[in-house]
Amino acid sequence: MNIKTLGLPLAVAAFLALAGCSTPTVVTLQNGTQYLTKDMPKTKTKDGFYEFEDISGAKVKVNANDVATVRKED
Repeated sequence: MNIKTLGLPLAVAAFLALAGCSTPTVVTLQNGTQYLTKDMPKTKTKDGFYEFEDISGAKVKVNANDVATVRKED
């Protein structure tokens, strides 16, 4: 089999497998602000903060005491 013929289906399969790994999540703060993230945020760090990247690509770091809920997007 030709490498070019085999390469495209393998690339498509790899892309679909990686796309299935993300879990869009909504992080809601105590003041009502909501962040939509690409993936589940990292758990609370040693210094008491949640760190995540929102859907626009901005890195966000919020105090764990300010977070009301972290849930999967419906």
